[in-house]
Amino acid sequence: MVAHVAVDPHSAAPATVGFVVSKAVGIAVIRNLVKRRLRAIVRELLDTLPPGSLVVLRALPPAAGAPYERLRGDVEGSLARALAQAVA
Repeated sequence: MVAHVAVDPHSAAPATVGFVVSKAVGIAVIRNLVKRRLRAIVRELLDTLPPGSLVVLRALPPAAGAPYERLRGDVEGSLARALAQAVA
């Protein structure tokens, strides 16, 4: 999982999240499953994102076979690293 974050400190708008799941992840059924799981994970983490942040999550091919808990851990770790870089 790769996360890209841009934070506008002057914006009070809620965080916006987009997803990129390429054909390298798998067939359409698998890609849609990964997107649904990512949406569910981000829905739970949305309150932790700072206002005005723009987030793009890019799923890598191993996300296709990852269980939900591992995918959530990958998302949390990627977001933490990307937020640290964006704020610094």
